[in-house]
Amino acid sequence: MSTILNPYLNFDGNAREAMAFYHDVLGGELTISTYGDMGMEGELSERVMHSQLKTPAGFTIMAGDLPPDMEHKPGTNVNISISGDDGDALKGYWEKLSARGTVMMPMERQMWGDEFGACVDQFGIHWMVDIVAEGE
Repeated sequence: MSTILNPYLNFDGNAREAMAFYHDVLGGELTISTYGDMGMEGELSERVMHSQLKTPAGFTIMAGDLPPDMEHKPGTNVNISISGDDGDALKGYWEKLSARGTVMMPMERQMWGDEFGACVDQFGIHWMVDIVAEGE
């Protein structure tokens, strides 16, 4: 797996509908995981925790529904995601991106097995760095 950089869109409960639309427009393979798939119950369980559309043209779009405790602000609901299996390179990116910014979620092992962190860099750009777990 190589390292990829792509947009990550945040939605307020309609990520599934939006990603289905992008799938209809762009084609490709769409995968969707809900919060319920990760063991969460209640209202949040049906919301999209993570989705990914890989298109025949080589585009990748990722998206999810924000949890209720996070404010949805249309116009500022795009992040940049860097993911792959080169842990050293990705940790280096993470350290530099977060050094003079604000760490929103520390880089640490997540329930889905990957190491993941989220930050806002010194210029106000939202970044997510995901180191894919070995064997994925």
